Amino acid sequence: MYTQLTESPPAALEGAGVVIEAGEADPHGNLEGADAGEVVLSFPSPESLTRERDEVHRVLAHPGTGTEPLVIVLEAADELTDEDLTVVLTAAARAPRPVILRVIRNG
Repeated sequence: MYTQLTESPPAALEGAGVVIEAGEADPHGNLEGADAGEVVLSFPSPESLTRERDEVHRVLAHPGTGTEPLVIVLEAADELTDEDLTVVLTAAARAPRPVILRVIRNG
């Protein structure tokens, strides 16, 4: 999936001020834990982003008083569609803090 995002990024990312970065992975290819950010949502798959669109928007719009970036965790993703990414990008544009979308592992 990282290759998908870097070599042929979805149209939803164009001009969105997005940084794509591969994190350190364990021997099984799972993304290792990160120290930065406050996990505010966690989903088993990208399709959940679209199904839970209202929840994503609500949580990112009203995260509380912290200062750390807001983190949405996807447990597994074979690919992220424009629709999935648009949910996050639209909500992140209105969020009072930076937003990180962490994909723990490819499907």
